[in-house]
Amino acid sequence: MAEEAKAKGNAAFSSGDYETAVRHFSDAIDLAPTNHVLYSNRSAAYASLHKYHEALTDAKKTVELKPDWSKGYSRLGAAHFGLRQAQEAIAAYKKGLEIDPSNEALKSGLADAQAASRTRQPPSPFGDAFGGPEMWAKLTADPATRAYLQQPDFVKMMQDIQNNPNNLNLYLKDQRVMQALGVLLNVKMKAPTGEDMEFPEDDSPPPPVRKAEPAKEETKEPEPEPMDLTDEGKERKETKDLAVKEKEAGNAAYKKKDFETAIAHYTKATELDDEDISYITNRAAVYLEMGKYEECIKDCDKAVERGRELRADFKMVAKALTRKGTALAKMAKCSKDYEPVIEAFQKALTEHRNADTLKKLNDAEKAKKELEQQEYFDPRVADEEREKGNEFFKQQKYPEAVKHYTEALRRNPKDPKVYSNRAACYTKLGALPEGLKDAEKCIELDPTFSKGYTRKGAVQFFMKDYDKALETYQEGLKHDPQNQDLLDGVRKCIGQINKASRGDLTPDELKERQAKGMQDPEVQNILSDPVMRQVLTDFQENPKAAQEHMKNPMVMNKVQKLVNAGIVQIR
Repeated sequence: MAEEAKAKGNAAFSSGDYETAVRHFSDAIDLAPTNHVLYSNRSAAYASLHKYHEALTDAKKTVELKPDWSKGYSRLGAAHFGLRQAQEAIAAYKKGLEIDPSNEALKSGLADAQAASRTRQPPSPFGDAFGGPEMWAKLTADPATRAYLQQPDFVKMMQDIQNNPNNLNLYLKDQRVMQALGVLLNVKMKAPTGEDMEFPEDDSPPPPVRKAEPAKEETKEPEPEPMDLTDEGKERKETKDLAVKEKEAGNAAYKKKDFETAIAHYTKATELDDEDISYITNRAAVYLEMGKYEECIKDCDKAVERGRELRADFKMVAKALTRKGTALAKMAKCSKDYEPVIEAFQKALTEHRNADTLKKLNDAEKAKKELEQQEYFDPRVADEEREKGNEFFKQQKYPEAVKHYTEALRRNPKDPKVYSNRAACYTKLGALPEGLKDAEKCIELDPTFSKGYTRKGAVQFFMKDYDKALETYQEGLKHDPQNQDLLDGVRKCIGQINKASRGDLTPDELKERQAKGMQDPEVQNILSDPVMRQVLTDFQENPKAAQEHMKNPMVMNKVQKLVNAGIVQIR
């Protein structure tokens, strides 16, 4: 049973249906919880969905179950890389290469991670707050955070955020970090108890700030002196030089679009020197330009075979495979024809990761999927499947309903009603991200369809994004002002939002709302705005000035946003 579920997951992954792949791999894991390959496969599916936290959890489980399996470290590195944790990704890839030093996927991943570690990340809006030694001075001076500096885990978190302010998102659920952020931004944070938090005084100094060590100058090794050539060596060199001249003549002819002449020169170069596969790949390029795709493919295969014999540069072999894939794509007439195209591009990326090849692979996968959809398109069958889904929904058999709605969308992907129905199923099953995605697609296909807004608002409400749910319901009312479901949704959202203003939230609810609010880019922008920082300071120290600020509708809206998020309290 586990192998059957795994096979279904692999098939779904290959077709680009990563959500279905995750579901099948999860079923397989339930049946075989100690099978490391299943966690590895699900990690790859999560990574393809950009759900890198879940991908990281599965990758760690893979390594735990099979620490001597190099692919597990490849998954671990990819998950860290997706989370922008370049150093952790580098460590994972290096660990995998210790097990399998020749693994090209690990080498390619390591190169990408090392490049990312040298690339500056976009600055965090809170970068100034955590910069320099003054951060520790502020935390020491404030009685609310001074005691935290004696707690090693807190100090480690703050050092991590100081090194990379983007890591703040990793610690938002820790109330101590929230309290520290309030101190650094000069903003009064609301504690989970509903009262201001007090801590015992402590006079211990902040941790020392490490100074970066100056980079060491690299010393260049002396270049080797040229060696004297034997007669045989001189003859060989002359032959190679002649081959290079033939190649240059071929290049010149190619630029003039004199393709037959170019082919003649490249062929001559190949005859003179069969140890340089660039002559063959250049001739393949000419055949590709002429539309002689069969000849192009033969030359590409020949270049790959000879390149492997000579242990040629991976980039050259990758170029031949990419050119082969391009020729195959030109010949493709149906979805099945794209299978060897995709295979060629995938092999090329294994040899050498190249942005152009990756784009060609993505385009080929997209073309294959579109052709499959066209070949599968049948509105009549789609309607039948939708009706079957409706029957199962009425019987509260939601997984079965999802199955039929999914089949209906494969048969007709432009029906907004099916997306609305499947969104309702996902909501009942607690699969809220999937439900949100379907609801948004429903609205995209038909912006006047009120049920799309009802579905989306319901999902956002269950996700406790009350502000966003309110906006969704209000947007729906523009198209259908008397819709009772939308009106009820507005009323429920306003009730939940007002709980924060009245202080009716429990400590756990407040903590959860604060963490969610701090992940909102709009909230981050408000807290990093110097003008709003002054406004919030006036609320604490100058009530009269605060009243003047509240006369500004823009300021009032921003303050209300912070109150709704449970981050600021107004007394």
